[in-house]
Amino acid sequence: MSARHPTVRHLPGRPAVRRLLAGLALLPALLSPVTAHAAPGGHAKARFDLQAHRGGLGLTTEESLEGFGKAMRLGVSTLELDTQITKDLKVVVNHDRQISGVKCRDTGPVTPGDPMYPYVGKYLKDLTLAQVRTLDCGYRQLPGFPEQEVVEGFRMVQLKDVLNLVRRYHAWGVKLNVETKVEAGAPEQTAPQEVFVRRVYEEIHRSGIERQVTIQSFDWGALRVMHRLAPKWPLVALTNYDFLEVGRPGASPWLGGIDADDYGGDFVRAAATLPGVTALSPNYGFPQSGKVGDPGFRFYADAAMVGEAHARGLKVVPWTCDDPEAHTYMSMTRTDGTWARNLFSCASSLDYKTPEVTRATGSHEPAPCMPRTRPRPSSPSTSTDPTRFFPPASLLPQHLRWRRLDPLHDPIAPHAHLRHGRLFGREPKSG
Repeated sequence: MSARHPTVRHLPGRPAVRRLLAGLALLPALLSPVTAHAAPGGHAKARFDLQAHRGGLGLTTEESLEGFGKAMRLGVSTLELDTQITKDLKVVVNHDRQISGVKCRDTGPVTPGDPMYPYVGKYLKDLTLAQVRTLDCGYRQLPGFPEQEVVEGFRMVQLKDVLNLVRRYHAWGVKLNVETKVEAGAPEQTAPQEVFVRRVYEEIHRSGIERQVTIQSFDWGALRVMHRLAPKWPLVALTNYDFLEVGRPGASPWLGGIDADDYGGDFVRAAATLPGVTALSPNYGFPQSGKVGDPGFRFYADAAMVGEAHARGLKVVPWTCDDPEAHTYMSMTRTDGTWARNLFSCASSLDYKTPEVTRATGSHEPAPCMPRTRPRPSSPSTSTDPTRFFPPASLLPQHLRWRRLDPLHDPIAPHAHLRHGRLFGREPKSG
């Protein structure tokens, strides 16, 4: 039986379209050059790095090709994604090392009597790609994300699929921030560190777009391995602070042999000793899901951390923030970027005024953002208008114009000619 191509269940109604398109105007603005901190050797120009966390899971089923495609069409500067290694050494794009029943459901064993079935609850390292691909990871909307479009029938994709998607978009200006999800605190739950990192390296190196890739990890030992394999690749040191294990005897298993206490428990000073590291990604505050104004909330990636990192020539890109007030703070502290799940809430809180905004709204005021919350329809159905989330080509950054999408991977590409002629190209000639 031939596999059915996933369909996208569009939850928002038509009245939201105009607000959505207006909000899109802000996203390219985030990529406009702004004056950055003084780098060693003089002043530098930089762009605020808006990273679509897991492809922008607040808008689309996480880590799906549809999500990554939408994020590129919206104009993000970076696609942030996670990798895991299967039993047969395939590199799949998934955040969780263990199949989550909240996100995926079993559809049947890959072969009758498979002793590993059911697959939900199993570790990815113990499943083959064929087993993984039977899982329906688009059967529901992720709780807590009422604006998320559901990619019905979604099957987990491989890293090479995402890399090929970027190539097919000809999105040479888009970065991919690829995380090696090595579980240093429980190494038996993921593929061995050396095997894990080498397989990710091989897939990226084979893609031909390795210059667009950064490698991130909470496991700094994995970063050391990657630096040995690819000395020129930029690395990103992740932390959630707890993994530093400040005040505990010995080095944390997450830090690749570094004892944070040797550096006064300072994340920046400790991470700066890692060869190849060019950026730091801490959680933006405590608690991790907190917001400005919540009782007890405080920033971790504060002005002092950003200033210290910049003085060492390192960027700071905190994760994962959808709080507008926190985005405002980031802009004040010259933070270099952020991961975002809801790309519109991030754009709306960074008050940029650009020609794109003016052209879209007819005013010199920032375009309104898509509402952050919206009642969910009682019985959502598949959209009959596949172009409803397609922005005008004029609102897209230059590096995403004049190109065709791949109809195999993008659900709206076959319909794009109805509105824009040649996708990301010139408008159809009149007459």
